[in-house]
Amino acid sequence: MGEQAQDDSQPPPGPSAIQRLHESLINRIAAGEVHFCIAFHQHWVSSLVRKIIHRPASALKELLENCLDAGATSIRITVKDGGIKLLQIQDNGCGIRKSDLPILAERFTTSKINSFSDLSRLTTYGFRGEALASISHVAHMSVVTKTKTDSCAWKACYSEGVLVPPKAGQTPDPKPCAGNDGTTIVIEDMFYNTPTRLSALRSPSEEYARILDVVTKYAVHNSKVAFFCKKAGSVTPELSTPPTTIDQAIRLLYGHAIGKELLHVKVSSSPTDGTSRPIGSGDVDDTENWSAEAYCTSPNYQAKKTVFLLFINHRLVESTSVKRAIESVYSGVLPKGAFPFVYLSLDIDPRSVDVNVHPTKREVIFLNEEVITERISDTIQQVISQSQSRTFEYQVGNRKAGEEEREDEEDEKEQPASASQPPKLYSQHKSAFAIFRRPACDLTSILELRKAVQKSVHHDLTELIKKHTFVGIVDDYRCLSLVQHATKLYLLNHAALAEEMFYQLALMQFGSFRRLRLDPPPPLRTLLKLAVDAEPGTEKSGLSKNEIVDRISKTLLARRGMLAEYFEINITSDGDIESLPHLLKEYTPDLNKLPVFLMRLGPQVRWQSEKECFSTLMRELAYFYSPSPSHFIPSIPDGAHTQAKAATWQTEHVLFQAMRKFLVATRSLLENDVVQVANLPDLYRVFERC
Repeated sequence: MGEQAQDDSQPPPGPSAIQRLHESLINRIAAGEVHFCIAFHQHWVSSLVRKIIHRPASALKELLENCLDAGATSIRITVKDGGIKLLQIQDNGCGIRKSDLPILAERFTTSKINSFSDLSRLTTYGFRGEALASISHVAHMSVVTKTKTDSCAWKACYSEGVLVPPKAGQTPDPKPCAGNDGTTIVIEDMFYNTPTRLSALRSPSEEYARILDVVTKYAVHNSKVAFFCKKAGSVTPELSTPPTTIDQAIRLLYGHAIGKELLHVKVSSSPTDGTSRPIGSGDVDDTENWSAEAYCTSPNYQAKKTVFLLFINHRLVESTSVKRAIESVYSGVLPKGAFPFVYLSLDIDPRSVDVNVHPTKREVIFLNEEVITERISDTIQQVISQSQSRTFEYQVGNRKAGEEEREDEEDEKEQPASASQPPKLYSQHKSAFAIFRRPACDLTSILELRKAVQKSVHHDLTELIKKHTFVGIVDDYRCLSLVQHATKLYLLNHAALAEEMFYQLALMQFGSFRRLRLDPPPPLRTLLKLAVDAEPGTEKSGLSKNEIVDRISKTLLARRGMLAEYFEINITSDGDIESLPHLLKEYTPDLNKLPVFLMRLGPQVRWQSEKECFSTLMRELAYFYSPSPSHFIPSIPDGAHTQAKAATWQTEHVLFQAMRKFLVATRSLLENDVVQVANLPDLYRVFERC
């Protein structure tokens, strides 16, 4: 379930004949006598009377469903000016018979039903000619189609629901032409004859974004079908999906961050999925029979708004009650202002669904809605709790001496709790510090440094960082940002907070860092010389700049074995820097600060004492990773505006999200780096006095 079953090895069936509906059936439909009889995953009966095409994306949705009805395994969409100037959709389905082309765009013509009783047995998305009838009244439309039995393709042009000549002086009859099996529909100058509707559209870029959104959602649900979408004149498509599985389609279309956190959920009306009867089998109790499949994110994924894809009987719809129920499940496991990604496909008896609650039939209600929604929500909640992926449920158990564990190079997965023993729940400030699996480490110095962080924790500040709402960056250069927590507004030095977080990440991953490779490897002496030349006051040391470079270079080369073993700072015997430790997978430090980082390793690291050596070196590493600007090596001026925007985005969406998850705020941060600037109750008092 999740996509309509189709054997890829078999060709699509031949097209059925398109016929005009009998006048008595049209009248019964118009009278609204068939509200609950028509199958939900079809075009609804009332839509035969009125099809709303209010923007290019809505027209594309109808055409996509026509392609899927035709058994297409590949669908290509081409768009110009947001679909207003051109909207072309090509499929490799069964095509349309030449004899059906004259009535293709007329109203009340369909190949899906012949009598009133057929309405409750429909197994397709919709009535092909009915959608085209509406489009032909607001745009110039042409159709090129070929069935497998045709020797050539046929092209027909339509306006106001009837055939029209492609050029002046020609007959309106379909013309033979070259073409592949399937159908290509070209819509040009949409809403050319309705200026009010045209003026109500958004910009071409926004309309194109809506088109991409529709294609993306159908590409996820119909993952066995290849989808391609591009702008006219572009060589490469902006959306391209091969036939694959639903979870892989989600990963491809919505990104790795969502894909790696997906949880699979299956639930049905029967106790076990295997005993449920086929939906629509004709049994008396079919209305009680349903099944659902969902892919939803674990609590480790957090977005600013809910991404909710709902398909009922394979049709993309909306249901406010279902969405709210699922959001309520996540409200208990996600921070305030964070939301999940959810894909849900529900198969339910068509007679149980009512779509006549919204003018465009996008929002639906169905029988036993509360019961079904509760079952789905409970199952999702159970799967989330069983995943053991939320950080505050992570159990740090005692490890045997010599046991070695290393984080996976691709995905950060937490250690599952023991099945025979309930997981130990930690307070929030401890959970963030424990999210990384600590490698086996018998060094007393590292254990003491970890304990020191735990002893210096400030619980209220940690709670503030974990549950804050980001307001904005106040000063990029001084690294000042505003955040809100409860009724208070705080000014933060996000560089200082990030530096503390990176120190703690380095401490937790000590001896087990991922590697950030430098290609080509830069020479150590060249980088040191850049930093020393830019450093003021070097003459006070009594050494020349070349002597300072030589001394620092010798110090690092003499200890390159230790640097490589514990910190993944790999320096070749020739003095080239091959790699650096990668502290946070989604974050890359500013490499303009690399020369200063290497220079500071000389005088700032206390190499004589093991504990002080590790502590000071990790502090320097944290300073290198922090977003504070370099005072010595300026950023490259070319593209400075783009760099600044990228750094701002990274601060908001990567650093602050990471600090929510990993930072254990210490008391030292309260001294200069966190300041309360406003309190809502105090402001009320000021206004009252005014």
